[in-house]
Amino acid sequence: MGSPGSSNFATAARVGFSEPISTGGPSELDVIKTKELEKFLADAGLYESHEEAIKREEVLGRLDQIVKSWVKNISRAKGYNESVVHEANAKIFTFGSYRLGVHGPGADIDTLCVGPKHASRNEDFFGELQRMLSEMPEVQELHPVPDAHVPVMKFKFSGISIDLLYANVSLWVIPEDLDVSQESILQNVDDQTVRSLNGCRVTDQILRLVPNIQTFRTTLRCLRLWAKRRGVYSNVTGFLGGINWALLVARICQLYPNALPSMLVSRFFRVYNLWRWPNPVMLCPIQDGSLGLSFWDPRRNFKDRLHLMPIITPAYPCMNSSYNVSTSTLRVMMEEFHRGNDICEAIEANKAIWDALFEPFAFFEAYKNYLQIDIAAETDEDLMNWKGWVESRIRLLTLKIERDTNGVLQCHPHPGEFSDKSKPNHHSYFMGLRRKQGSNPQEGEQFDIRMTVEDFKRDVYAYSFWKPTMWINVCHVKRKDIPNFVFPGGVRRSPPSRSQRSLGSNSQADTGMGRKKRKQDEISKGVGLTESSNNGMCISDATSMEATNAMKKIEINFGGTTGNEISGFGKSVSAPMVIEKPVIEHSPPPVINHEDSLEVFDGLEEEQLNGEAIQNSEAIEIENLMSFTAEESVEAIAGNEHTSCSEVEQNGDLEELEPLELGATTTMACTPANVPAQKPLIRFSFTSIAKATGNSA
Repeated sequence: MGSPGSSNFATAARVGFSEPISTGGPSELDVIKTKELEKFLADAGLYESHEEAIKREEVLGRLDQIVKSWVKNISRAKGYNESVVHEANAKIFTFGSYRLGVHGPGADIDTLCVGPKHASRNEDFFGELQRMLSEMPEVQELHPVPDAHVPVMKFKFSGISIDLLYANVSLWVIPEDLDVSQESILQNVDDQTVRSLNGCRVTDQILRLVPNIQTFRTTLRCLRLWAKRRGVYSNVTGFLGGINWALLVARICQLYPNALPSMLVSRFFRVYNLWRWPNPVMLCPIQDGSLGLSFWDPRRNFKDRLHLMPIITPAYPCMNSSYNVSTSTLRVMMEEFHRGNDICEAIEANKAIWDALFEPFAFFEAYKNYLQIDIAAETDEDLMNWKGWVESRIRLLTLKIERDTNGVLQCHPHPGEFSDKSKPNHHSYFMGLRRKQGSNPQEGEQFDIRMTVEDFKRDVYAYSFWKPTMWINVCHVKRKDIPNFVFPGGVRRSPPSRSQRSLGSNSQADTGMGRKKRKQDEISKGVGLTESSNNGMCISDATSMEATNAMKKIEINFGGTTGNEISGFGKSVSAPMVIEKPVIEHSPPPVINHEDSLEVFDGLEEEQLNGEAIQNSEAIEIENLMSFTAEESVEAIAGNEHTSCSEVEQNGDLEELEPLELGATTTMACTPANVPAQKPLIRFSFTSIAKATGNSA
């Protein structure tokens, strides 16, 4: 259950998928910068206390005893003789951040219970074991989710958050020394068991494939903190989750096996700033295996070809752990890689400190226009269930908008919810909107996304456990009208003046971020929304009062509620809402309009991952690495006889979603011939089709 100790491979040996880029050891500057980085991580509170570590071990030991008692109870209840009952056993394994050794204070523990074949999931795990836990005073907030893609029981045990999965393998007796990394453990089990086992199997493989576990841990802690502060740590919204970042960091550790964390962080941004997606990131060659399970194979599986940012798990069956990434979220992450690379270069030149890298992303200052998604329910339990369902579908809204605007309108979902304390059982989500870089706006150009949003709401209201008191509302809100409850302390920060922004841009010139910031500002300027083409009320051109009235009207018409019911963030919840399922009104949602004032970039080139960006020998090594990776990934699966991809997506992380298909055009930038005719028509014209994001930053 604990984390393995560190280990060192021979520096000259090939580690993982290819030869290292560099086997050089640390310089004196690397040692100094690593100490500074470790101090920053400690000051940021990323390490738990000794007392909390001991408490976690005690909780895991107690949980192991409980499942052992549980399996004996159900064996006896099923009529097995006492000798079978005596040998009956179950075992707890850990995976995720705890198993990797990068968890922080208050983090939950991802756990897996492995039981014998006669202990079923639905009747025994979500039956008897759930009953046992519910009767224990140490257990609070027990929340079973049996219908999830990876079925899980969530609860707190003595204050420690636990996510408990179950795998009933094809063994009558579970030995104490069971090795779940062996391929034979997957024989004759169902898809849910394969998915549940995959978390442990992937985590164990990562620890085996990194050259130095301690430097891997420190580097991963750093990148996890960076991703959370920059708003790109969320698999559910289309960014990357814990397992994805671990795989990316592990690959950098393989490429620089003797580097210290400070250099590994710098090379992380350098490599992935130059990476030409969709070239896959892999820690080892893809394994064919002997059990006939489907694995990631873009040569034979059409869906695998649509993946924009393949990060392949190292355990059989090897799968893409990042299939949730969309064109829009990949664009955001590539911009963050570029920013991180600029700052790390400045740190190496002693022109910046580590604090600059971890500066939180000012999401509500980055765009002029946002979509606000409000949800509400009657009880805490209903809201928790409704919230989980809606969050799993927000990614679909991004995909639908990309599809219906041919990728020209890009979305930036915020990876988290906000709550107005004055409204019980109410959450809000936000999504920034902007035009794709490099596309030329037309005068009076509009994106009509009314039908897109209605389509999204229909998907949400299709929730199997929907209740009349569960509600969702989507509306447009401009930056100046963002509600105060999203800001720390409920206080909106005063926006900088134009001269201050100019000075700020100049002060960033040394790190190369000034031009990027100006570029973002220019892009976000051109996005405005109108209510509809019929009433002519354009929020972006209205006076302050007219804008407020237009916002209210959009909000009410768009929300699918009556004036006496909740219609967004402007009213508080005073009584449960009751609407018939599903209530999908066809009153107009927002229409996105590109104003005439959009400033076209003069001479600002897009960040292209091509030969022009390769300016030194290390960059050439990275370029060669990607060619090598692409060739060997095909070669490694050339002998595969499987011709279709199973609906089972092996992901190894509780944040992973069940694959949701919108058709071939949902995850790739597409040509007009591939876009099905829809109403209303997209109200804009374009002169060129954006290239697939996998080939550009």
